Amino acid sequence: MRTSSKTLQILIISLFLVSFSFGSNGQTSPSDVLQNGTLVEQLDFVQNRTIIYDNFRAIREDMFQTIKRNSLDSLANAKSNLQGMSVQMNSRKREIDSLSTLLTNTRNELNQAVENRDNIVFLGIAMNKMSYNLFVWVVIGGLSILLILGLLLYNRNRDVTVQALSEVEDLKRNYEEYKITSREKREKLVMEHFNEIKKLKESEA
Repeated sequence: MRTSSKTLQILIISLFLVSFSFGSNGQTSPSDVLQNGTLVEQLDFVQNRTIIYDNFRAIREDMFQTIKRNSLDSLANAKSNLQGMSVQMNSRKREIDSLSTLLTNTRNELNQAVENRDNIVFLGIAMNKMSYNLFVWVVIGGLSILLILGLLLYNRNRDVTVQALSEVEDLKRNYEEYKITSREKREKLVMEHFNEIKKLKESEA
């Protein structure tokens, strides 16, 4: 009885394998899926094209070896990718450590700059910020006063100069008028004197 049951089981599996090989001729060949498909596609392909009998799944040996080889290749690739990611993570960690060191140094320099910002060296003399600001504002105020006084003196001297030039021009004009008037009077006197002499000569004659 057991022998007939096993014989029937072998017969059914054989018939399925034969029907599978004939049924797959018009569809996608198993080699295409098993060689080019993803691991999930390969497992789905085998699952859809095999039967379960008495809690056993019948699968061809070449298909099993192909899936096994592809699974191992996938695991190897995943392991290689994990190793690459580990190398990248170590590189990023070194970069982060370097940036952390740089940030620490920058913070120390900033703290040092903050501590030294109130100490200012002017002409070799160390001065605190308040004294330096007071000194600078005193110098600016003094220069501003000198500038205002200079502008006032400049305006005053300019007014005096303009007035002096105006007076000189007036003197020149008056002198020219005086020369003309004097010349005219002199010519008039000469003519009068000449006429008087002429009259005397005519009366003597």
